[in-house]
Amino acid sequence: MPPKKPKSAGKKKPKGQKAPSPPPIELPDHPEEIFPVVLTSVTQELFACIADEDVTSESPYKLLKKADIIEDMKTRAAVSDFSPAKQKVLDYPEDEILLVFDRDFVYGTCFYLVVTLEAKELLITPPQPEEEPVEIEREVSKTPELKEWISLGSEVEIENESVRETREKLGFMLRVQRKARAPVCFSDRNAADDKHGNLGCPSYEDSRFSIKWIQRDCGIQAAPTVQSSSAQTQWKCRKNMCTQYKPREFSEEEKDNILQSERMKEFCNSVILRMLVALQQEEIMNVFHDDWKALGTALGSVIAVAFTEKKEQRSKESTSPDVRPSHIVFFCFSNPYEPQLLLECPDDIYSFQFCPSDPNIIVGGCRNGQVVLWDISGHVTHLQRAQSSGKKVSANTDTFELDDNKESKTPVVRLCAVSAVESSHKAPITDVQWLPPTFEVTRMGIPVENKYKTSVQVVTCSPDCSIMFWDVRLPKLLNQPASVRKQSPDQKAEMTPFSVPDTFKHLDRTWKPLCRVLLPNIKTSGEYAPLKFNFQNYTCNENTDRIPEEADEDDESSEIPRDFSQLRLPSDKNLTTLEDVNTKLYIGTEDGEIVYIDWKLEKDESGRLHSTKPLNCFSVHSWLVNTLPRSPFFKDVILTTGGWKFAIWQEGVMDGPIIVSPSSERACTVGCWSLTRPAVFFIGKDDGSIEVWNLLEKASEPIQVHAHVTTAKITSITPWIASPKQHFLAVTDELGVIHVFEIPKKLCIPSKNESVNLKIYFELEKTRLEDYLRREALWETEQKEAKELTNQM
Repeated sequence: MPPKKPKSAGKKKPKGQKAPSPPPIELPDHPEEIFPVVLTSVTQELFACIADEDVTSESPYKLLKKADIIEDMKTRAAVSDFSPAKQKVLDYPEDEILLVFDRDFVYGTCFYLVVTLEAKELLITPPQPEEEPVEIEREVSKTPELKEWISLGSEVEIENESVRETREKLGFMLRVQRKARAPVCFSDRNAADDKHGNLGCPSYEDSRFSIKWIQRDCGIQAAPTVQSSSAQTQWKCRKNMCTQYKPREFSEEEKDNILQSERMKEFCNSVILRMLVALQQEEIMNVFHDDWKALGTALGSVIAVAFTEKKEQRSKESTSPDVRPSHIVFFCFSNPYEPQLLLECPDDIYSFQFCPSDPNIIVGGCRNGQVVLWDISGHVTHLQRAQSSGKKVSANTDTFELDDNKESKTPVVRLCAVSAVESSHKAPITDVQWLPPTFEVTRMGIPVENKYKTSVQVVTCSPDCSIMFWDVRLPKLLNQPASVRKQSPDQKAEMTPFSVPDTFKHLDRTWKPLCRVLLPNIKTSGEYAPLKFNFQNYTCNENTDRIPEEADEDDESSEIPRDFSQLRLPSDKNLTTLEDVNTKLYIGTEDGEIVYIDWKLEKDESGRLHSTKPLNCFSVHSWLVNTLPRSPFFKDVILTTGGWKFAIWQEGVMDGPIIVSPSSERACTVGCWSLTRPAVFFIGKDDGSIEVWNLLEKASEPIQVHAHVTTAKITSITPWIASPKQHFLAVTDELGVIHVFEIPKKLCIPSKNESVNLKIYFELEKTRLEDYLRREALWETEQKEAKELTNQM
């Protein structure tokens, strides 16, 4: 490219006055073999010689056809850049002319033509310089100087690891035959006689003598001769014989010598410390103590368990026409080998819960997606009699089997109500919980006051990507006064062990959910599949009950009934909205995600209700979040288990979990908090072991590991306080076995200021999480800036 002309400085010339022509630029002289030319960008593109692209400083040569240059001069005439060199081009003898790219403008332009053949050959093939002889300097190897050896103790290790011979070698005297020392005669051989011109000397065995070893070193080990034999005999002579064994005891003198020996003293000194610690922890117990009798006299002496069938067994028995009955079984500790009560279920129950207002009311979620209600009020006397007597109440002496074809006298409680199939979940119900008696929700999920002060609503979740709210009350009858709707005690049918209670007769086969919350994905168009959920219980401190005289005549809150069959849905206009109720809940999915979502519904532009997007989602666990218990001491702290780790979350911290455990070798299947110690919780594993964790003692590993508590995967852990001195832990496994353990006092009695210290620990972990996220964001910003700077360079 020709150099740009410098811009004129100073003021502009007035119009009409011509500027003086600039003086001509003096170009440096050039040899006669070349001709400088100025090529515009159009010419460079036409002849494919664009500067710094087709020709560069490393390869500056380009061969142009003479015919193309002549054609360009004919076509563009004086406009052609090659017109100044027209005569040089016409006089050139060959068909191709060499064009050279002069980047440094040595001859005033960036291109020049080579117009002689000698210069062309000299540029294309320059002469090679003569190589001067290089003198090779021989390196004189010098003998390294000897250094004094300093011992660091390695010779002792080598000496200890070396193998030494401890036995003397056996010596043998051998006689050598005289032929071995006979003279040998050699002869010459002509190499030309061989075909290939070379001679081989293959080895061969000389029959005249053989060389034998004079001395041989070998190892020999003595071993007894093994001999096996057998005999086929039949013993026909039978005799009645008996043998009486008598223990062999030490004599009094031997006993005194053992007790006074130094070995016995050393043993006692070594174990006395451990014995004192075991006594302090009360781990030494009376082996003749009747555990079942102690459990039977406790307050919580009845346990309920739902048995389910494995998927493998269900798939194998799917072709069988017989349907296995499903039950919730009640056991009494005074008679653990026989069930005391059976709850009839339409299908396997995956989750059930007692009503917090009335423990005789039970709700359960089935494998087919239906919700079931039971009322065991008519069987309370039967259970109490079984607890107090301590004897078998049932007359059936056969092995316990859940089979209707087999006659059994164990009472079977029929279900009171089951939800409609078309309105139920489309997948198994994996979690079910009662709402606390302090509030209830409307059809839009808005929390309002609960005038009955009774738990009347149930929340269920299922992997069909939905959470449902159910109400157990009767619909409000507007055409009848309150006095007519009340049922007298005489009108109520007498309950028998085999009758079906009318408590929820109004819901049977027609029960529909009050509110349905979907779980849209926070990023994609899919939905989350929940397995477990947890919401914060609301504690109402204000007295919202109204005085009966001031209440309306038709208002059921004027006289709160105790029977669930008398509870009716109140009018929404009479309910007060509770603004301080936390409507957000944690959800654990089958993909290991922890989702934080608000259950309240919103209206779109068309007026239709829809669920809101989740507030946050974290992928901490690898798969199957199986438990989400909330701490009984800190209402905003939640424990989650799933995959190979567990995590602790604090509600309000939207950046992730404040504590994440290291990955373990076995999967975590269940977890629960201690009911008396804030810093203690229990983790169940798939190998049947239970870990006890204390965050104030060790945060990276458990303080106790009870290996192989069961032989199968642990499916549930439930703590229970029977009395101030008795704390139990119920554990179930995949084989359907129930284990009840008594928690030692060390894990029941909290340490001094344990709750305060744990709160401080949570705050420190929260600060650590914020610092980590701040440093991570700063590092990402620095990496982004460095990448942008690299791209600019």
